[in-house]
Amino acid sequence: MSSAQSFPPSDKQSVRTLWISDVHLGTRDCKAEHLARFLKRYRADTLYLVGDIIDGWRLRSGIYWPQAHTNVIRRLLTLSKRGTTVIYVTGNHDEFLRRYSALVLGNIQLVDEAEHVTADGRRLLVIHGDQFDVVTRCHRWLAFLGDSAYGVTLVLNRWLNHWRERWGYGYWSLSAFLKHKVKTAVNFIGDFEEAIAHECLRRGFNGVVCGHIHHAEIRRLGAVEYLNCGDWVESCTALIEHWDGTIELYRLADEQALLARRGAELASVVGTAA
Repeated sequence: MSSAQSFPPSDKQSVRTLWISDVHLGTRDCKAEHLARFLKRYRADTLYLVGDIIDGWRLRSGIYWPQAHTNVIRRLLTLSKRGTTVIYVTGNHDEFLRRYSALVLGNIQLVDEAEHVTADGRRLLVIHGDQFDVVTRCHRWLAFLGDSAYGVTLVLNRWLNHWRERWGYGYWSLSAFLKHKVKTAVNFIGDFEEAIAHECLRRGFNGVVCGHIHHAEIRRLGAVEYLNCGDWVESCTALIEHWDGTIELYRLADEQALLARRGAELASVVGTAA
């Protein structure tokens, strides 16, 4: 399962399903512009919003809502209007929506979890995943404290990528890098994955699509297929199901690297011809 190919913005690719999670609209670190461009490229039968699309935690302390965030909402509504079934799975940062679970507005459904059957017949549990995070579930004050520390990391990440862009480098996530290096973060991710895989086995699912930990991945955990959408704050990732049932992981960084290589190759060809 490889990273998704790069498609020119004018070409709409038809796919069976898209999954995105952890957009965190209402925060300064949401990569809304990138997400809007990504959504504009695809026609999908079904789009799952796998939690934390709107960050209610941050909006409590102050309103931050630039035009780019409205553009994402408009893009989602446009997809729904054009026939895409949009299934909004609630998360912990948009838990204020959980009181309205089972609400249906045209092609938009609001649920706490969903079952997705792939084109080749696999049953996947679609759930945000905060239910399997002990800190979020049992020690809410620690979750808010951790969210504040995480926010500091994202501010550093924002400035780092500002200068990387000015110097011609692609997007790179400091916070995602730290998750791979800090032992407690690695252990937390491992515990989360094992807990959610165990629940899938208990309920008879073939796999799970989730978000929550901002760590995109496709891999097998024993008999369970584990698919994490990642986020649009750190890594800008999504899951894409094609018409044969194969699911691949899209990463913005991979796409930018591919475009950079193509640009360098084109420049080399032009230089040689000259």
